[in-house]
Amino acid sequence: MTNIILRGCNGKMGQVITNIVESDDDAIIVAGIDISQSKVNRYPVYTSFNQCHVMADVIVDFSSPKNLTEMLDYAKENEIGIILCTTGFTKEEQSLIDETAKKIPVFQSANMSMGINLITKLVQEAAKLLVDSGFDIEIVEKHHNKKVDAPSGTAIALADAMNKALDDAYEYKYDRSTVREMRGKKEIGISSVRGGTIVGEHEIIFAGTDEVIEIKHTAYSKAIFAKGAVQAAKFLQGKEPGKYQMSDIIG
Repeated sequence: MTNIILRGCNGKMGQVITNIVESDDDAIIVAGIDISQSKVNRYPVYTSFNQCHVMADVIVDFSSPKNLTEMLDYAKENEIGIILCTTGFTKEEQSLIDETAKKIPVFQSANMSMGINLITKLVQEAAKLLVDSGFDIEIVEKHHNKKVDAPSGTAIALADAMNKALDDAYEYKYDRSTVREMRGKKEIGISSVRGGTIVGEHEIIFAGTDEVIEIKHTAYSKAIFAKGAVQAAKFLQGKEPGKYQMSDIIG
């Protein structure tokens, strides 16, 4: 049994995870952390980690980068792992996360969907094969109108994966409206769309001469991210200190 502390338990994703875990025989939420006390849960909810004295195996964080240090300190003090499902960290915050991973296991993924992590592998292979034939790479990501960061963490992760396969020789282009010039050969264009209730859509476009190859992932429900987070929690339980990601699960 994996005992989970759920940070952001009363948010939309927190409630989705709560519902999924309730029907999971191998996991249980033993406590929640949330500044909002608007929901009634079957587990105790605290406004901060300083108030929480419940024993657990892992923390699942589906909230925001706010109060990151408090959570990291709590996890180190209690020697429990963290599942970081949040994006939008600054370089300084990411450095804190990386340092924490030297003391406890930290699972970090920009997208907890199994499908996204599968196509990450696919686009890496495609990039290596296609750029030598003159194909350009563009990413278009779409999300709901309440998402505050752009481009999405997943779009950046996809670009980073392809760039790594290309010896980090490419630069990212986020805006083509400010400079009137031809597209550079070593660019990965990243465009963001925000509107309505779009859960998440990522399209990777390989545009060549007289042909276009598109690899696309569409999320129709937040449940796919919640399921991935619970799976990661089970995976991380008992692991040695270090950084882990979804590719460690799917192989």
